[in-house]
Amino acid sequence: MPDSTSIFDKTPDFDTIGGRLSRARDASGLDVRDLAWRLGVGTASVNDWESDRSQPDARSLTTISGMLNVSLSWILHGVGTSPDETGAPVESFGTQLDRLKLLHVETGQLINRLEGDLERLRQPAVID
Repeated sequence: MPDSTSIFDKTPDFDTIGGRLSRARDASGLDVRDLAWRLGVGTASVNDWESDRSQPDARSLTTISGMLNVSLSWILHGVGTSPDETGAPVESFGTQLDRLKLLHVETGQLINRLEGDLERLRQPAVID
């Protein structure tokens, strides 16, 4: 970027603060629970921030911008260093696919266990 380029020469991101927080978190690969834990706040707080029901305090905003590798000005005003969202969807799909495969295995195990329990219940009781 040439020295004469200003962040204000770029088209601002017109999303809300909550929308930008959510996109930056997604691009970083963190889920709401992870971000909340790292910030020492509840998941409800992060959900409220991302849905624009409330806003993080100044200390949290500074920490969030560093954690998510975006500028504070981008979070607040939509200008500045934004997240690299180009690779996020592919990574996100891969993560989702891995979770789905794990759920598939767990579902199969649960089905097998339930079938065994049902089979045992169908067998006549033995009376001595």
